[in-house]
Amino acid sequence: MARGVAILLLVFGTMSPLLGQTPQPFPGVRAPQPEQSRADPVPPPQTAKVTPAAQPGAKPAAPADANAPSAAVVGFPIFPGSQFLASYDAGKQQRYYLYGTTTSYIEVVKYYQSALKDRGAQVFVEPATHMFAQRFREETMAFPPGVTVKDWTSGGSLGYPNSKPGAQPARFPTVVMIVPPPPEPPAQGR
Repeated sequence: MARGVAILLLVFGTMSPLLGQTPQPFPGVRAPQPEQSRADPVPPPQTAKVTPAAQPGAKPAAPADANAPSAAVVGFPIFPGSQFLASYDAGKQQRYYLYGTTTSYIEVVKYYQSALKDRGAQVFVEPATHMFAQRFREETMAFPPGVTVKDWTSGGSLGYPNSKPGAQPARFPTVVMIVPPPPEPPAQGR
């Protein structure tokens, strides 16, 4: 009996520090401070509204990437002045195409609402994420075709890092992910 109590005390004694640990956020994500959480929602919209006015002159300075897929390839309009970042295999003959822009999240969402004639849906408030999705067919698709716009300055983040060393801008406040529909299967003839 005394041995069983000693084992229980040993187990609980070693486990109690582990049970009291506070979960840590993912790397690169900053947890807002209580005072900042009240103050942060007000400044970002002001910054977001100021950023587009300063950006029109800066957009032409960004050189076009010769390897960037065109709107014809991705099947959706590409936000003017955005930079092609990368392309990833999504599976089921689909790809994710990422484009970064220094234009505010709100302005990019408004552009796609107008260009696609679709209101889309805000799927996350923090970080702000807006999707313009088409019909999803689980049997032939890995991801719904469409455009997703994400605000990478949420929660105090500095933005999405530019993967090209020394390239400007160093970070993108807004990232656009485009997923075209998979190619149509060949017609089956008999």
